[in-house]
Amino acid sequence: MQAVTQRVDGGSLDLDEVLAVYRASGLGQRRPIHERGRFATMLFNANLVITARLDGELIGIARSISDFAYATYLSDIAVVQRHQRAGVGRALIAATQAEAPTAKIILLSAPAATRYYPHIGFTPHDSAWVLDPAVSPVPTR
Repeated sequence: MQAVTQRVDGGSLDLDEVLAVYRASGLGQRRPIHERGRFATMLFNANLVITARLDGELIGIARSISDFAYATYLSDIAVVQRHQRAGVGRALIAATQAEAPTAKIILLSAPAATRYYPHIGFTPHDSAWVLDPAVSPVPTR
């Protein structure tokens, strides 16, 4: 059976169900899954959230921020490990793109997934920058 993708309001999702997907996908190692309030805010404020369900079970999620015209930042794509390599991630990305068809999808890859994205049409970008307030706050001068 094939997973069903659907755009949803991130704030309406069951937080425990989503956290279980992040844990089971491996992405939970790089997201604040132990900070429930912060994670709930991440879901609530994402304006483009796509889920993948198989027989009603949440098996994947794509969490994005988009202007729906030029850029969609795909913040997270998480697929339960036992469902990886079955087209679920590709379906989540396709559904994300369908919601904002003229916008570029931009993402920062997890280290383990860097070889996956070129395979499905992404091109590398060598001038991306990250400013992490936990590491280096924005200078005031």
